[in-house]
Amino acid sequence: MTRSVIAALNGPWESELVSAVEATAGYTVARRCADLSDLMAAAAAGFGQVALVSADLRALDRPALHELSAHGVEVAGVVAPGDDLGERRLRQLGLTVVLRADLASHEIDDALGFLDVQGARTAGVEVFAGAGVSEASALAVGFAEDFGEPAAPTVASKVIAVWGPTGAPGRSTVALNLAAELARSGSTLLVDCDTYGSSVAQSLGLLDEAPGVSAAARAADQGTLDLAALARLAPQVCPGLRVLTGIPRAQRWTELRAPSVAHLLTIARQLSQFVVIDCGFAIEDDEELSYDTLAPRRNAATLTTLESADELLVVGTADPVGLQRLVRAVQDLAAVPSPTPRVVVNRVRPSAVGAKPERRIADALGRFAGMEDITYLPWDQESLDGAMLAGTTLAEHAPHCELRQAIASLTTLYVGRAPEHGRRRRRR
Repeated sequence: MTRSVIAALNGPWESELVSAVEATAGYTVARRCADLSDLMAAAAAGFGQVALVSADLRALDRPALHELSAHGVEVAGVVAPGDDLGERRLRQLGLTVVLRADLASHEIDDALGFLDVQGARTAGVEVFAGAGVSEASALAVGFAEDFGEPAAPTVASKVIAVWGPTGAPGRSTVALNLAAELARSGSTLLVDCDTYGSSVAQSLGLLDEAPGVSAAARAADQGTLDLAALARLAPQVCPGLRVLTGIPRAQRWTELRAPSVAHLLTIARQLSQFVVIDCGFAIEDDEELSYDTLAPRRNAATLTTLESADELLVVGTADPVGLQRLVRAVQDLAAVPSPTPRVVVNRVRPSAVGAKPERRIADALGRFAGMEDITYLPWDQESLDGAMLAGTTLAEHAPHCELRQAIASLTTLYVGRAPEHGRRRRRR
C-alpha cells in the first residue's frame, strides 16, 4: 500500500529528496508545500498521511506538530548532511524520525517505516538515517550523550500534582511547603501551573515580570527547552529546591498549551528527583469550544498535569462549604485521567466544625464520599502570615510549628521517612 506524503522543505536539496521519495516503493509525494500554512491546509484537507518538514521551516513549533498529529498526519524531519543543530532542534520538538537529505530511496523507505504508531512512537525509539546506513534500524543515542547535556538522575523521578476545588483551599501553601520538605531528601522542582491565580512567586518574594513557566513553555514550543535551559529558568531558592514561577496575569493562559506543558514535565523529570506542581482549580474541558479540537484550552495546563502526574494531592478546607466542594471535586476527578487522589483537609479547627474536628470530618467524608486515609493540616494563620511576610517557607520561618510538621509528614508517602527536624533544647 502506497502512502501519500506532503512535504514542506527548504534548501537546495529539496528537489532531489522529493525525487528520491517518489522512487520509493511505499511512498509518493502528493503535494509540495511552500510554507507551514500551506502544509497545515494540506493536512486538514487530507492530502497526506506523512509529512516531511525541514529544521529551518519557518514557524515550525510543537503546537504545529500537535495540530498535524490531530489531523492524523505522521511527521518526519529532514536535515542537511552534517546539520547537527537542525537534528537537535527537530528531536527536541518531539520528532522520532529524522532523515538526512542525501539518503537513497531504499533508505528513505526503510526509515519512514519507523513512523508506525506501534513502532517508534510507542516504544520511544529515536531513529536517524545517515550516510552509509543501509538499514534504518540505526538508533540514535540520547540527547545527553550526543550534545553534552546534563545526565538524567539515576533515581526515578516523581511528579506530584497538588490540586483542589475553587475557593482558595490552600493549594499553593501545601505545594510550596511540601516541595521545601522534599528538598531535604532530594532535588526538587516546584512548578506553578495555576492559570487563574499563580502565587508561588509572591509567597517567596520572587520577581514575576518574566515568569519561568511561560518562558519554559515558549522554549518547548520552539524546540529549545533542554535541561540546561530549564535549570536557568528555575532558580534555586534554597538548598535542593528550584522554583519555576507562574504567569502573573490570568489572561496569559494561552501561553501554556498542552503539548508544551507535557514536554516541560518530561524535561522536569530529568532535572529533579521530585517535581511538585501547583495546579489551577478548574478541570472542565471547555464544552463551548469542544467543536474545535485545535483551539487552545484554558484548563489544558491542569488537565495535562493531572494526566502526567504520578501522585495527586487533593486539598480542601475544613468547613461546611469547603468539605462539600471537596466531595464534589473528588467525584469530578473520576472523569479526568489522573492518579488515585489522596485527600488533604486544610485549616482544621474546632470553631468551624465543632469539637474533635478530625473525627467529625472523617465521619462526614467517610459517610458521603467513602474517603479514608485523610491527612489533616491544623489551622496556624500566625505562622503562615509570618512566612508570607518574610517571603520564606514554614521550614525557615517556623520550623517547630504543628502545621509545618504535619506537611513534613506527607513526605513519608514519597521518600519512606520524614526528614529529621531540629529539636528545641529543654531548659532546666
